[in-house]
Amino acid sequence: MGHKILIVDDAAFMRMMIKDILTKNGFEVVGEAADGAQAVEKYKESQPDLVTMDITMPEMDGITALKEIKKINPNAKVIMCSAMGQQAMVIDAIQAGAKDFIVKPFQADRVIEAISKTLG
Repeated sequence: MGHKILIVDDAAFMRMMIKDILTKNGFEVVGEAADGAQAVEKYKESQPDLVTMDITMPEMDGITALKEIKKINPNAKVIMCSAMGQQAMVIDAIQAGAKDFIVKPFQADRVIEAISKTLG
């Protein structure tokens, strides 16, 4: 049984891409969320081993959601997903407790490398 992963991105296409990469590599996707508020709710419901979190989303951004998830579980493993040119936000995310980050457009090997490394 693979690790359980929650995918958070406001773009359904991006969620689909990550889900495809993960399922092909033996990970179990236990939920998807389109914004930070949904992400926090889904995290509580599914207790995933890892979350892939988009930084820029409506309602609640990824960094705020990351902080909320860390309140629920200080040991939560979250990998941020950012577009090119969001370095400052990535630094904020790492300081808020993100374990790693992956840059869009996603490259399957980089996604798997970051997740494998984070899950140790």
